Amino acid sequence: MQPTAEQRRWMYRNMVLSRYLEERIEALYMEGKTPVFNMAKGPIPGEMHLSNGQEPCAVGVCAHLEAGDIVTATHRPHHIAVAKGVDLDAMVAEIFGKATGLSGGRGGHMHLFDAAVNFSCSGIIGEGLGPAVGAALSRKLQGKPGVAVAFMGEGAANQGAFHEALNLAAVWQLPVVFVIEDNAWGISVAKQASTAVPRNDARASAYGMPGHHVADNDVEGVYAAAGEAIARAREGLGPSLIEIETVRLAGHFMGDGEDYRPKGEKEGLTDPIPRYRGTLLEAGVLDEAGDAALVAEAHARVEAAIRFAQDSDFLPPEAALTTVFV
Repeated sequence: MQPTAEQRRWMYRNMVLSRYLEERIEALYMEGKTPVFNMAKGPIPGEMHLSNGQEPCAVGVCAHLEAGDIVTATHRPHHIAVAKGVDLDAMVAEIFGKATGLSGGRGGHMHLFDAAVNFSCSGIIGEGLGPAVGAALSRKLQGKPGVAVAFMGEGAANQGAFHEALNLAAVWQLPVVFVIEDNAWGISVAKQASTAVPRNDARASAYGMPGHHVADNDVEGVYAAAGEAIARAREGLGPSLIEIETVRLAGHFMGDGEDYRPKGEKEGLTDPIPRYRGTLLEAGVLDEAGDAALVAEAHARVEAAIRFAQDSDFLPPEAALTTVFV
């Protein structure tokens, strides 16, 4: 399955948009947190997990999705939220903890929720697997169209929820696709130190579903594998599993010293955005002027979202007592 020229430009555009968003968030996040790093300080307090390097996973999958399809993501969600079409102004406001955010600033960057495009994420490892299976079951029982996609890191494949979700999805032949973003590190633990099999797509066969492996963080490889898996789900043929070899260009979280990485590993990682830009320029899908315009548009969109967030108010203190189960 090959993407059209427009789909290729869409994937590149959203990779650029996600990357610039994170570059700006990174700069703003670090305000007030130096010279001694303190994550409680600055305009964006708390932890921050950046997805730079993992953009191909998001766009290659979401290029096949519609607004009615369901996506559950991880604590590293920005690239997936952008590709799924989450409202950017409200998303950035949520990251800033503002009242105009997706959840009124209550969730922050690890708990983005946009019902308009059926997107959610969680800071709990593997938490989105069960809800994705439940959403797919709901669609099937009601005879409604739509597929569910559950994104996870490779570390989540060792959680009990992973095996429970795959088993039930296969038993009930649900329209769900499991996507593993294998960046080789579960926080500071290397994959080979925690996982008995070198590739998690091999685990799919234990649950009677197809397993796809995409090497080298290949955007169009992701697109092809996701296209096959999502088409299969839409046809009522059941679930699939995709494992993507991707890269985490930053630490597990902002402020991570990354002392656990072997010397030279990080320097050897390949940034997928300039690589895909080169591919599109060589193919004639993009030219230098078009690229410049696309980048300028992405920058302008991000800056507008940041201004919206910065100009928004925080919820009043008494709002801490609302939307709470008692």
